[in-house]
Amino acid sequence: MGAVKTVDARPDRLPKQDRSRATRQRLLEAAVACLAEHGWAGSTVLVVAARAGVSRGAAQHHFPTREDLFTAAVEYVAEQRSTALRALFPQGAAGDRRAVVAALVDLYTGPLFRAALHLWVAASNEDQLRPRVTELEARVGRETHRIAVELLGADESRPGVRETVQGLLDMARGLGLANLLTDDAARRDRVVTQWAKLLEDTLG
Repeated sequence: MGAVKTVDARPDRLPKQDRSRATRQRLLEAAVACLAEHGWAGSTVLVVAARAGVSRGAAQHHFPTREDLFTAAVEYVAEQRSTALRALFPQGAAGDRRAVVAALVDLYTGPLFRAALHLWVAASNEDQLRPRVTELEARVGRETHRIAVELLGADESRPGVRETVQGLLDMARGLGLANLLTDDAARRDRVVTQWAKLLEDTLG
């Protein structure tokens, strides 16, 4: 009987396109981690490349400028978080609005929010970065709002409903800011419970 052939799964044996995709993903994840840990000033392309285990040249092949790298990184993880949020409630969640509120608040208490905050601060002082981050924030904000409306079963044709959903997201962002300095879990839990009650009264 002939020998059984085995598949060599080492990175250097992967198809070129797959290697390129894997390198890009490592760079994006490393960029977000660096922003969250070191802020904009400490997150150079060289630092990110080293964290991702690739050369600076390879990093610049995928992302020619620093601004390209970091706006793509925050967008990538934002999309991942949106996907994860949807996966939490595959059948919808209008019957458990507190769980939806808690999940939305969680979006603003993880490393993505911390990284995005550093990017926003940098954009306020970097003319080249500002329009990219402004457009990205608007797009991510629209997507998050749409997901919130769907998960809450909110009818935005009714007066005040759209503003209530947006208020929920603004509140969640505020809780995320508070969580940057101290562990605000206990207060956050009480606020989530209260907002869930307010939503029940408003959305019906």
